[in-house]
Amino acid sequence: MDTEKNYEGFTVDEGKKEIITQTISLCIWFAFILFLSGNWFWIGGWIFALWFIGLTLARNIYLHRKDPELLKERSMKPGTGNQKGWDKYLMYIIGAIFITWFLIMPLDAQRFAWTTNFPVWLQVVGGILLVISFFFSYRAYTDNTFLSPLVRIQTERKQKVVSTGVYGFVRHPLYLGDALFFIGTPLLLGSKYGLILGVVMLFIIAVRIVGEEKMLVEDLEGYSDYQNKVKSRLIPFLW
Repeated sequence: MDTEKNYEGFTVDEGKKEIITQTISLCIWFAFILFLSGNWFWIGGWIFALWFIGLTLARNIYLHRKDPELLKERSMKPGTGNQKGWDKYLMYIIGAIFITWFLIMPLDAQRFAWTTNFPVWLQVVGGILLVISFFFSYRAYTDNTFLSPLVRIQTERKQKVVSTGVYGFVRHPLYLGDALFFIGTPLLLGSKYGLILGVVMLFIIAVRIVGEEKMLVEDLEGYSDYQNKVKSRLIPFLW
């Protein structure tokens, strides 16, 4: 592909710079997390760091090579496009809780050891949940080119219902990946306070799903039929 060719505001070279910048930023961020833990040999912390960086790289490289339109969509900021007003404020709340969640786990599990005697088998379960989370999170991007970070209808891209791949399993596979991420991470790291905040994030995800589906039913042709076809919003056979 010609490096000078634009795809909705991005050039190929700019896409590469985006991947490199994000990778460097994540490495610095995780170095800071390990510094907060006070233990540079924290195995759980290293596993989580490699998992997160691996997922981010895999996603960004895929979007850069295969779906630049979605790469542009994923770069949209809160309040832009025709995002629902309530969602903009909800994103700020999610961001604040996410940062708090990220910072409290190394302090809880390592530096101050507020959580003690955390069962090893639960840490193993956390690692397994992150593997499953990786699958749903990555496949959500490859299966749905309309996977916006904002609650909005992409009229300029002629958005349509996606019902194949992981979207034939649950209606919101990326949120399922997020849910497994928010529970699996504190289990892997051994942080009860991280687990509490993870449950809070699950509740917020559920609230966002309800609001998003209301919009999709009203504004996206065929979504009601999709709901009848795929019954589970987030948790298979439960909700």
